[in-house]
Amino acid sequence: MFTLLKNTDLYCPEHVGRTDVLLAHDKIVAIEQTLNIKGLSDVTVIDCGGRIVAPGLIDQHIHLTGGGGEAGFASRTPQVTLSKLIEAGTTTVVGVLGTDGISRSPKDLYAKAAALTEEGITAFMHTGSYEVPTRTITGNIRDDLTFIPSVLGVKIALADHRGSFPTTQELARIVSDLRIASLLSGKRGVLHTHMGSLSQPFSQINELLDMGLPIHHFSPTHVARTEALFDEAIVFALRGGCIDITSGGSRFTPPEHAVKLALESGIAASKITISSDGNGSLPQFNPQGELTGLTAADVDNNLLLLPKLIDQGISPAQAFAMLTANVADSLGINKGRILTGRDADICIFNDDFTLHGVIAKGQTMLADNNLLVTGNFE
Repeated sequence: MFTLLKNTDLYCPEHVGRTDVLLAHDKIVAIEQTLNIKGLSDVTVIDCGGRIVAPGLIDQHIHLTGGGGEAGFASRTPQVTLSKLIEAGTTTVVGVLGTDGISRSPKDLYAKAAALTEEGITAFMHTGSYEVPTRTITGNIRDDLTFIPSVLGVKIALADHRGSFPTTQELARIVSDLRIASLLSGKRGVLHTHMGSLSQPFSQINELLDMGLPIHHFSPTHVARTEALFDEAIVFALRGGCIDITSGGSRFTPPEHAVKLALESGIAASKITISSDGNGSLPQFNPQGELTGLTAADVDNNLLLLPKLIDQGISPAQAFAMLTANVADSLGINKGRILTGRDADICIFNDDFTLHGVIAKGQTMLADNNLLVTGNFE
């Protein structure tokens, strides 16, 4: 089965301009200014009419099995549905656990990621949650990363009152496990770190870097939670690290402004990624540590942030990259670009950067902003 996208304004995410794109089953097989499809049978032609075509969005921090629980079991957020992800333009996700690594488990997260992959998108995960020692599927970090294809790294929390306050030596052992497993499995192997608002949040990461551990194994997120944290994140990025800004909360300033501040600080655009924290709880605590409010982050905040980034003067190519190619590069996955031979994960946007269509692994999931596919039990 072939799908031909005609008359696209193509971003790969680099801007190419008016181009045709041919898909065969789940792959991109040709990109030309004008494609001749004579002789091909079973071709579906989608005339994009000059609309913007870009890679499907990648959300590397999303609570697929739900988050929350800080106000009791009734405050646990529900699982994410396929339709919500498609309506958010998200074709690849990395599921994470949050505060609750007790009633939720990496095994349950693995099952949810596998289910979403069966339903039509691509789903990865990080093992672990906030806590150290890390809870895993196989019994240890090395085996999870080495033998389970969908496991890309480990999630922990630092500088957060809900974390485990691991020693630097404990963190060094985790990164060592990631490094060995990544070499054996051919993966990047990332320590995906929920960054809290306590003092000196990057101090232990900096110690590990000074020990000689490679910076590409570190993936700090929520880095615009506070101004002090953001200042330390800027130093980390200028050192060569990649920082992840949350589109759906955890911020001292709007995320589009945080991105602009990062660029103005001299950080390369390629070192900035964006994730939603979708379906995670957004608790509010008073100075006494008492919970005063609880909401959940929407899964479409990355999509909603896109036009705001462009309004800040960030080029569409850079904005798309922060939501696609940069994320793929930081994770070490072969996603996030429209190139021949790559997976056919594509979003079609209107001129105002609202979503018009979604193709995931070659299957049209959303057309004319109408949902065509839903998950089981929706």
